Amino acid sequence: MKPCKKTLTLVVLLVLCVIIRLYSSDAARVEMSYSNSFYPALSRSFRFILGKIPLSVGDLLYALAFLYLAYKLARVFRFIYRNRKWEAYKQRFKQFLYRFFIIGSIVYIVFNIFWGINYNRMGIAQQLGLQHEKYSTAELREMNCLLIDKLNNSKRTLIRKSTAYPTNRELFRKVLMAYDSLANEFSFLKYSSPSIKSSMYGWLGNYTGFTGYYNPFSGEAQVNTTIPKFLQPYTSCHEVAHQIGYAKEMEANFVGYLAAKASPDTLFHYSVYLDLFTYANRNLFMNDSLAARIYRKELDTAVKADILEWRKFNFKHVGKLEPLVRWAYGKFLQSNQQPNGISSYDEVTGFLIAYYKKYKKI
Repeated sequence: MKPCKKTLTLVVLLVLCVIIRLYSSDAARVEMSYSNSFYPALSRSFRFILGKIPLSVGDLLYALAFLYLAYKLARVFRFIYRNRKWEAYKQRFKQFLYRFFIIGSIVYIVFNIFWGINYNRMGIAQQLGLQHEKYSTAELREMNCLLIDKLNNSKRTLIRKSTAYPTNRELFRKVLMAYDSLANEFSFLKYSSPSIKSSMYGWLGNYTGFTGYYNPFSGEAQVNTTIPKFLQPYTSCHEVAHQIGYAKEMEANFVGYLAAKASPDTLFHYSVYLDLFTYANRNLFMNDSLAARIYRKELDTAVKADILEWRKFNFKHVGKLEPLVRWAYGKFLQSNQQPNGISSYDEVTGFLIAYYKKYKKI
């Protein structure tokens, strides 16, 4: 490509990046014209096309991208080994910078058009009319009490009914049923053309700390189906929440909670209340560690056994990469309207308290 065409291509891509940035600066505009109009149609199209394919197309794309990067890195090392001339290094560095900005700009544009602009929407609090305010320690204590009752009761029901864990196919079908039930109350949370799949990289997720993820380039919800079974229902509901346009982690957590709660399956109730109690109890511990410990002691023995299994699973899969992955992902979240980084997941507690204040139920 000629130098003038290279410059023009780069300028056009950078201008598009700026336009996306400016468009995303107005949350009301994003909510109306993107999150409630363009994105739902686009995401349904992706799910309709790829949902029937048993393998994860997005995971295959990631694998190809990794192989491409490895190939390019090998070529760089080969070039360094074979060349000793400064002019050759200088020319190759210019090519690298150009390609870096070109590829980076394309990824940024595609990522945002396909999904990322949702980070800038008004979100679920506005849709439900929730007063999302700073909560008190007393409210945290009350929420811990409420969640303990829900958690213990759901576990007792599972034991009494001798409920077996579902297969992956059954689990994903029940997630769709949960969202169908939720849509009866909140029609804007309707989920159609399902595309939920087991991650091909679950083994890697165990050592890097992820239980699921959404692939914005293929529209697929990925679930790490190697984690303890009682965690998978809520994880699946969380990833579907990303699919229907809730990009921020605390919002996906909350929408996932609404779906799991709406499910007729007690396992979904137990899964979501276990996770939410973990968040709420951790938040309480930061303000009143004694009360947090006391509440944990009130959990049924069977619930404590599951928590112990969860901890043993995590301990068994401690990986050296996890701190780096968590740091990098935290920085990514901070750059996308979530200043608390990884701790953004915990902020679902504030949504839960606001929801309880308005609806008097959890």
